[in-house]
Amino acid sequence: MDNRFLRVEEVARYMDISVPTAYKVIRRLNDELREMGYLTISGRVSRVYFEKKLYSGECA
Repeated sequence: MDNRFLRVEEVARYMDISVPTAYKVIRRLNDELREMGYLTISGRVSRVYFEKKLYSGECA
């Protein structure tokens, strides 16, 4: 089950960005998910949604 979500350190490493910037990315993605009616976890983001946004060129 842990593989469903990325933590801030994983996002930072994956995107080669700082941890504070990774928090901003996660916050933005979670805001989008909440607007669509999904439950989110602070400091974590859905791996599927993150990869979809990143590879489609829509991510920060």
